[in-house]
Amino acid sequence: MDMNQYLDMFIEESKEHLQAINANLLLLESDPGNIGHVKEIFRSAHTLKGMSATMGFEDMASLTHEAENVLDLIRNQKLTITSDIMDAIFQSVDLIEGMVIDITEGGDGSADVSAIVKKLRAIVAGDFSAEQEVAAATMEVEAPQEESTPAEDHELDDYAMMVLKQSQELGNNVLWIKVTLNENCLLKAARSYMVFDQLESMGEVIKTKPAVEDIENERFEQSFEIAYVTEQSIEKVRTTILNISEIQDVTIETIQLKSEAPPAPVVQQTPAPAEKGAAEAPQAPVKKATAGGKTIRVDIERLDILMNLFSELVIDRGRLEQLAREIGKNELQETVEHMSRISGDLQNIILTMRMVPVEQVFNRFPRMIRDLQKDLNKKVNLEIIGAETELDRTVIDEIGDPLNHLLRNSLDHGIESPADRKKAGKPEEGKIELRAFHSGNHVFIEVKDDGAGINKDKVLKKALERGIVNPATADSMSDKQIHELLFAAGFSTAEVVSDISGRGVGLDVVKSKIESLGGSVSVDSVRGQGTTFLIQLPLTLSIISAMLVQVQDEKYAVPLSSIIETAVFKKDQIMMAHRQKVIDFRGRVVPLVSLQDIFQVPDNGETMEDEVAVVIVRKGEKMAGLVVDSFIGQQEIVLKSLGKYLVNVFAISGATILGDGQVALIIDCNSLIK
Repeated sequence: MDMNQYLDMFIEESKEHLQAINANLLLLESDPGNIGHVKEIFRSAHTLKGMSATMGFEDMASLTHEAENVLDLIRNQKLTITSDIMDAIFQSVDLIEGMVIDITEGGDGSADVSAIVKKLRAIVAGDFSAEQEVAAATMEVEAPQEESTPAEDHELDDYAMMVLKQSQELGNNVLWIKVTLNENCLLKAARSYMVFDQLESMGEVIKTKPAVEDIENERFEQSFEIAYVTEQSIEKVRTTILNISEIQDVTIETIQLKSEAPPAPVVQQTPAPAEKGAAEAPQAPVKKATAGGKTIRVDIERLDILMNLFSELVIDRGRLEQLAREIGKNELQETVEHMSRISGDLQNIILTMRMVPVEQVFNRFPRMIRDLQKDLNKKVNLEIIGAETELDRTVIDEIGDPLNHLLRNSLDHGIESPADRKKAGKPEEGKIELRAFHSGNHVFIEVKDDGAGINKDKVLKKALERGIVNPATADSMSDKQIHELLFAAGFSTAEVVSDISGRGVGLDVVKSKIESLGGSVSVDSVRGQGTTFLIQLPLTLSIISAMLVQVQDEKYAVPLSSIIETAVFKKDQIMMAHRQKVIDFRGRVVPLVSLQDIFQVPDNGETMEDEVAVVIVRKGEKMAGLVVDSFIGQQEIVLKSLGKYLVNVFAISGATILGDGQVALIIDCNSLIK
């Protein structure tokens, strides 16, 4: 059977399961007593093992199986979680992630897993008693030897007997099930998986013969056997299994635990493929990681083409609306209005198709911070805010590395050691805040720490040593200018070269990457209190809602998402403060910005009225009033680039073509608000 057609699906689902495993491992580390987290990890690991075995990636399947053995002991409270055990599981996940990356890049997903497998087996063996060590040793026996062992020569081990006895005392049915497949069954592993899947939904599989790994790799004849616990009746269990195609026969017996029952078949101690055990104490509910729904993967280039085509349609729609108003025919106006409504709905769908939450990027960072703080012997709490903020897919794919670099920088250079923080009167645990929010037609991402702040003297000294700053101008530089030196090429204040920082590849890489996306990055710091890096990124949407305004003979578009309100003020209401024109807007002093002065718009000679039209815009908590001549009205506009020759034009984010063919520049309000 050709598995290549399923490769893309395997890669995507593997990434989702690995993300879920990482997230739940972090929760488990902070709350080791919550077995619910272990169940979630076990569920994802088991699915990942089954998928990798089916696809033929043996190294991945075997490593995941060994990790499952450890998780199985933890979830059944046979093993106490320690830092070393968590590290070993994290290492396993890292290695599996590396295999998935290799497969993504066209490799076969093979890797040397012997070292970590040895470590995982040592963890399992080291926790067993003398009697159980024998059983643990048999876990390392190869599958063919297991297949050759007659079932009737063994009994269920003490641990399995204990679980079955507890389940029976709680009133559950304790069953031994033998499932026989049709002789002509082609995909035995797939059928057995369907059997396990159905049984998992009704109870818990305690043991299997042969081992789960052998069943998934089709290393069995026509039948396999299961020790099973359920609240359901024997008949319902039998009917459920027989409803699966290519099942020839199902034999079910009740295991008699309180009397001398005939010896039951033994199975090697392997992780159960299910975890809904009625025998286990109820745990706090854990949010389940969703692993995909009814989705279709579409090439981003196709969405780009679709967006461009619709952009042209929006321009024509604007022209039609204008013509309908000029002609004044009711029938034409009604038809155009209907078309506008339909195209508006279509527009919303197309725009949202490209938008994905930044959560996809943010989710990878808690694990990174966890590993780094251990390497640096620091205590840090990462707080993520606004992960639901949506950004264009093309930008999402690119911002991971810059954010990774900034977070590493905050942890390495920003957050002090616990001893230093204690001396400074701070909590030993530092705080890093990763926050995303919308403002206007931009998304802002903030990386903020409560560390030592930037040592501007040290920065200036390094800049002088490297010749980045002229000694003659160094004394007159402001704090902000000194902070911006961090983005100079090759600048680093690290005293020791490490894997974390100090290799001369510094924040200049971050700045270059963000600017290549049409964004910008800035830094603000207070010595002893912390540092904040602020990234501004364009939404890169081709269509936005805007307010058209008139400035002399020119038209401008102000993104509606930046506007708080439009208002008209009398000239005598305008005041002066610090040589800046301001107005009183609902009790707040708001500075005025004249678009005519900013863009040097030629005066058309018309006399100014006694009133001033103002557009109140915002950037986060800050506000400004844009002075215009008049308001034209709200309109959907197509955002067009100014081209390669007009890059970085101050306060202009692009241009649009209006319905009458005129070009209006789109104002970047964030640049005008100080």
